[in-house]
Amino acid sequence: MASGFPGSPSLLKGAFIQFPIGTALPIPDIIAFQYNPESMKRDLHPWKPLDEETGSATSSAQGDATAFAAAAAAKDKANPVAQPFDPIETMTMAIELDAADGMDDGDLVAAVTGIAGRIAELELLCYPPDDTPDSGLLGSIKSTIGGALGLGGVNTADKVPKKEVPILLFCWGPGRIVPVRITTFSVEELQYMPTLYPYRAKVSITLQVLTEDNLQNVAADTANGKVVELARFCYRYTQKQKKVLAGSIPSLVGKALGALPF
Repeated sequence: MASGFPGSPSLLKGAFIQFPIGTALPIPDIIAFQYNPESMKRDLHPWKPLDEETGSATSSAQGDATAFAAAAAAKDKANPVAQPFDPIETMTMAIELDAADGMDDGDLVAAVTGIAGRIAELELLCYPPDDTPDSGLLGSIKSTIGGALGLGGVNTADKVPKKEVPILLFCWGPGRIVPVRITTFSVEELQYMPTLYPYRAKVSITLQVLTEDNLQNVAADTANGKVVELARFCYRYTQKQKKVLAGSIPSLVGKALGALPF
């Protein structure tokens, strides 16, 4: 939250930026955090060629000494410093939600449904968009009931279409804007309204950063090409900023070189 002291800098809020799929001019949907998470856990997972070789040797060499020897030789020849692609980065955070702010501001929606809308907004980031012509609430009920009663609306002979979630950017100030995919999503509802909508909640999310190698597998057709290119640009921008920051402390580099035994 912003400080009440005069002249204090305004606090930037983290946000998710979602670009819809299949539109000629993608208009972003910005989901700003109500409160910034107090902490964030980041993990880098480098490629592990030796582990993979060990696993293959164990599985293929049971009762076969020749195969085991061949797998061991291949393991010895593996490059221990090989890194064919960028490490996989994951980020874990807890987002706090509270209906008190909206109710203090006289928000009638918050007074009735609490933070249910905020939770739903985050939760839908995990779902592919519903692009059917009859995608409203009543249309969904009609399709479900009609299919159950054999009245049409559901054709089991049709193939299940391949769906994709929209490309998502995680924006954490100017220093970190990266394309991500939500890999885990957990909601802990802590307090309820009289209507049993949640009043307070904590949403725990794990994100996987999508590298340029990952983005090559995204269907970059005419509608999505610009969005994919923007995601690549954001990834390159954040990586370049890391390198600039790492090289911005020459005094420490000089001290480290001076401490070497040669």
